[in-house]
Amino acid sequence: MGIREEVFFEGGPHVGDLIINLLVGLTLIGLPLTVGAIVRALWLRYRVTSRRITVTGGWQGRDRTDIIYAEIVKVVKVPRGVGFWGDMVLTLRDGSRLELRAVPKFREIYDYINEQVAAKKVGATS
Repeated sequence: MGIREEVFFEGGPHVGDLIINLLVGLTLIGLPLTVGAIVRALWLRYRVTSRRITVTGGWQGRDRTDIIYAEIVKVVKVPRGVGFWGDMVLTLRDGSRLELRAVPKFREIYDYINEQVAAKKVGATS
């Protein structure tokens, strides 16, 4: 039997991101933002578990990225949509960054990720 994972969050980007960008898309200048929001709404999915963060995205959801908490050195959050959703940037040990856009419940998810990162750091040093 495999190692068990507890799922903390599983879902796509916040629907408010799509709504705001559809409204912005009524202007010609906002069309690229609208297309980006539609693609995110269709194919971007987040999964935050007790062991890892998985981001599935790309064209038709064909790209998948898995990050374990031990690889994360820094997490930064930025509220958007009047604070209803937000973006997060995870900086990894090798210096690369993973951006999570339009994350719903981003404050709770940010706190959970930081708890998991801190727990992995304590576990690695003892």
